[in-house]
Amino acid sequence: MVASDCARAYRTNSVVTASPGQLVLMLFDGVLRSLAIARDAFNLPPEDMRRIAVINTQLIKAQNIISELQGTLNLEAGDGKFAHEMYRLYDYYTRRLVEANLRKQVEPVIEIERLIGDVRTAWAEMLKQNDRNSSPGIRNVA
Repeated sequence: MVASDCARAYRTNSVVTASPGQLVLMLFDGVLRSLAIARDAFNLPPEDMRRIAVINTQLIKAQNIISELQGTLNLEAGDGKFAHEMYRLYDYYTRRLVEANLRKQVEPVIEIERLIGDVRTAWAEMLKQNDRNSSPGIRNVA
């Protein structure tokens, strides 16, 4: 009980102290976690009653997080092109996951997991670059 309370407090503190960029990264991680759980649930035997419930719950959770990512977009920043493209991309992700859930097909889950993984990797790299650029005089020792 105490360990779970500590873990919950750590997660809460991580969110409260995170930068907006880190929060987006956490959302990507949440989507990927839900998709991995859903993908694994497709491997459960068809007669396992948990199979459908886990797939449904995790795909809806992933869709909700994607919707949250979509809501963070500033469609009027700059020329708005990038944000509009990301909006369309998130919309595609959601449609594919709805399809996966309705038809109980794993292929769309694998596709979206890969695509979001690519976006997450690019986002993490962008955050690293921003950290390097905003810390002049501090040498990167990696």
